[in-house]
Amino acid sequence: MINKEKKLAIFDFDGTLFNTEEVNYYAYKEAVEPFGGVITKEYFLEKCYGRHYKTFVPEILGGIEHLEEVHEAKKKLYAKYMDKVIINRHLFDVIEGIRDKYNIVMVTTATRKNVFDMLTYFGLEETFDLILSQEDIVNPKPDPEGFLKAMEICEAKPQDTVIYEDSDVGLAAAGATGANVIKVEFIA
Repeated sequence: MINKEKKLAIFDFDGTLFNTEEVNYYAYKEAVEPFGGVITKEYFLEKCYGRHYKTFVPEILGGIEHLEEVHEAKKKLYAKYMDKVIINRHLFDVIEGIRDKYNIVMVTTATRKNVFDMLTYFGLEETFDLILSQEDIVNPKPDPEGFLKAMEICEAKPQDTVIYEDSDVGLAAAGATGANVIKVEFIA
């Protein structure tokens, strides 16, 4: 529950709280194949990971014809590869250490289903006071919309907000808010 007297700590999901490279790669690889899409792990990590699906899936498929079908398939396949995820235990320890003074919020371009599948898998469903996912945000990172929306909901000023991010687009979005930004380099 949001306490408007507290400061705000915002955490990204993919690459920050969890190393989801493998789960996302295998789910997307399997999701694009029925539509003639082929994706290598190297390509996925270099060109796709951390970007919104509406940006990179059309590049793989050569158009947008099956975009939403691929997206729905990927969401369903995600749980199949959950054992490939690595949790950032250190960052979850930080969350527990600052909980008394900060609202704990997640802002992600991941889908609500995939976020809750992951949190449930690791028994972390009650960690966040607020989660803003792909369904809550019109303009994905590098647009700061998601972070600004979290700040607005929590009535937090930039100087009372810290954002934990890992990707270039996420860092650009975080920086555009005027909040304090901490770059996370997650080493498994």
